[in-house]
Amino acid sequence: MFAAFLAALTDLAGVGLLATAAWLIARAAERPPLIALSVAIVAVRTLAIGKGTLRYVERLVGHDAALRVLAKLRTRVYATLSAGGTSLPHGDLLARLVSDVDGVQDALLRCAIPAGVAVLVAVATVGFTAAYLPAAALVLATGMLLAGLVLPVAAYAIAAGAARRTATVRGGYLAASVDVLHGAADLAAFGATGTALARARDESTGLARLTRAAGTAGSAVGAVSVPVPALTAVGVCLLATRAPGLNPVMVAVLSLVALAAVEAVLPLTGAAVRLADLRGSLERVRALLRQGSAPAGSLRVRDGITVDGPVEASVLSGPVDIRLDGVSARYADDRELALDRLDLDLPAGRRVAVVGPSGAGKSTLLGVLAGTVPPAAGTVAVNARTEEPAQRWRIAGGVLADGYVFHATMRENLTLGRPGLPDGQLLDALRTAGLRSAPEDLDRTLGEDGAQVSGGQRQRLLLARALLAPPPVLLLDEPTEGLDPAAADEVLGQALAAVPGHTVVLVTHRLADLSAFDEVLVLADGRVAQRGRHADLLTEPGWYADWARGGDLQTWRSTVT
Repeated sequence: MFAAFLAALTDLAGVGLLATAAWLIARAAERPPLIALSVAIVAVRTLAIGKGTLRYVERLVGHDAALRVLAKLRTRVYATLSAGGTSLPHGDLLARLVSDVDGVQDALLRCAIPAGVAVLVAVATVGFTAAYLPAAALVLATGMLLAGLVLPVAAYAIAAGAARRTATVRGGYLAASVDVLHGAADLAAFGATGTALARARDESTGLARLTRAAGTAGSAVGAVSVPVPALTAVGVCLLATRAPGLNPVMVAVLSLVALAAVEAVLPLTGAAVRLADLRGSLERVRALLRQGSAPAGSLRVRDGITVDGPVEASVLSGPVDIRLDGVSARYADDRELALDRLDLDLPAGRRVAVVGPSGAGKSTLLGVLAGTVPPAAGTVAVNARTEEPAQRWRIAGGVLADGYVFHATMRENLTLGRPGLPDGQLLDALRTAGLRSAPEDLDRTLGEDGAQVSGGQRQRLLLARALLAPPPVLLLDEPTEGLDPAAADEVLGQALAAVPGHTVVLVTHRLADLSAFDEVLVLADGRVAQRGRHADLLTEPGWYADWARGGDLQTWRSTVT
């Protein structure tokens, strides 16, 4: 708001400079005493210096405000990604995190501020003109409405459709490009390099075509707007010359004020085109942040039908009870259910281990609890309350398969969204997670998408991050990957001891002692095959007992009733 006010003062200083200079020249032509011109001479100098100074201060204030908003927004996006709060492809995430988030800055600087300037300048100049000649003020108001409202609305309407498609296609193009760059070895191994390159080329061609269309539309409307200031000034001049009793000097002043005022609102046409171009980006950022929100005390999803009503996740910072009743879920467009009518009761503080063959639905269950996989049917209730329904929530998080490791230092990856944590606390969290690191390791860059760490180290880094600020429901997807059995059991025990009172859901594929868990859930083909405590399941015939004896687990299938 303050930046818009300064920008308006800058433009008004320009209008005043032009009007004062016109008055000075016209009045000097009448050869008055020099003392009659001294005030105008000082005013011209003052307005000329003031315009430049105000413009400089306005740019500083405007960019400072935009960058602060951008920093806060990017931190929120990072926090959403760090919790594994999205299943979007990395290329699409790159588009949202970089170009789409940067679009928010453009929306402030190139759209919001010009709109505020136009309103203030219009009120001031139309009021000034009306004080001398109401009819001329009406002509000026008409010109400003045309340049500041009609043409921008038309430009927005023309560019909006192309802009929405451009934002989506840009995400597809970046996704295809990242696939080609990061998956080059796999694509070559399967002979799919040509297909991937063709897809990226098609996405690039489509993006270029849409960008040209949007540029052409903006240029056409911009060309129409160019003569509007001159025509408005001519209209005011004709009325002023015919007005009885109006000083000829004021004819020049009012004409030039009209010219400068309409020119001050002309940037709204470009701002409207830019806003249309940014609309898709802003919606995509909003959708990403919506995945990191939580309902005010409850959540209800029934038969895949949801209603949005999210608030900040901090609302549910205390104990949380979750109940899944008959929940079915599938990934993307898969027809087969990854989860089939699953029931699960998770009162606050309960600890559940989930085991089963590959493809049994274990990761899908974590996705449902994390809010990244919406149920296709059934009910998910939080705290046994049904108001404030929403599809995605942020009460659960932790070590998920798609948890993001950023191209930053280990310290920055650990303190994401929580700056200022002492090094001792960070090193303790790393040791608890099984990563024994020296203080200097905290400043080591981990590479793009954590390329400098192994898969097991990545999981334990995510575990350390989760332990620094554990959510009410801690989800662990094989957090001890890459460790020998004894070390893995030790790390798991340390992690559980570090989060007393927190609900924990563990997915594991390795033989482990799960006696510390309240319930062990055995999944097969998306259904519950067995459930109970570790000691009880060891004595029952079935998958769990076979698993403990080291049987052929992948070919095992239990009869699910």
